[in-house]
Amino acid sequence: MARFIVRRLGLSVVTLFILLIIVFMLTSVFPTDPARKIAGPFASEETYELIRDRIGADDPKISQFLTLLKNTVTFDFGDSFELDTPVRGLLFPALGRSALLVAFALVLTVPISIAGGILAARKKDTGLDRAIVTMGVASSSIPEFVSGILLQYLIGIRLGWFPAIADPPDGSGFLTALNHLVLPVLAILFVYFGYIARMTRAGTIEAFEADYARTAYMKGLGSQRVIRRHILRNALQPTVAVIGTQIGFLFGGLVALERLFNYQGLGNLIFRAVDKQDLAVLQAGVVTVAIIYMIATLAADVIIAWMNPRARLDVEK
Repeated sequence: MARFIVRRLGLSVVTLFILLIIVFMLTSVFPTDPARKIAGPFASEETYELIRDRIGADDPKISQFLTLLKNTVTFDFGDSFELDTPVRGLLFPALGRSALLVAFALVLTVPISIAGGILAARKKDTGLDRAIVTMGVASSSIPEFVSGILLQYLIGIRLGWFPAIADPPDGSGFLTALNHLVLPVLAILFVYFGYIARMTRAGTIEAFEADYARTAYMKGLGSQRVIRRHILRNALQPTVAVIGTQIGFLFGGLVALERLFNYQGLGNLIFRAVDKQDLAVLQAGVVTVAIIYMIATLAADVIIAWMNPRARLDVEK
């Protein structure tokens, strides 16, 4: 198992390095001059040149990339060009708020989706199965910001059941903060229920039709015992892989949702950085999402290897 983890960790590091190259290339082709935007239209040429020197705009591209690499290793991206404050002071609070939103969404979405997928598999080709699959396909076809708009208007504004704005008042307690997150979490649930439930359904059906499941039933084991001891361990492996991948996508896709619900999280921070051409904050935000994606997929691979030893044997070959 240790050898498998080391191999996967090495692959993750290589993947992160490639992502850093992509991030650097994308942030290097901004159509405007960040130094001019920081200095303002009426700054003197001397001030403008000092700002270019401070942000390293005149350095060779390889030096700029090595600086990004060093910043990623140390997780110190300097100061925000716009606010002239340490990027860490902006990044970590925003990341904490987004982590709370994602954790709340996963706690609600994963059990419901897995239960729906297992139920659909047990009722294969029945009306209930078709209803769950159809609902999953329909919900996953609607972007979360679209369902978020509908939820915000119908439940938040018209019915007033939950706050339409996700940011709680200053000094609010934990439960109040969760109450403000209900609507964006429901928007996330609608989208990701379809992905997870359908993957769980497919894996469960395959497990039910496997030889070991039929053998367990022939031994006289009850349905619940077969599901717990034999079915779930194999059926949920594709589901774990999907969840690990979707965590990265979820963090990366929070921009629209956080803007819609006025939530000051990582997505909102990245949007503001793009709008203000704040390269330091933008690079920090995008690199953070890449690291989260890497950790989530690595954790999913380790869990799958624990559930199925053949998975790590295939990698070691």
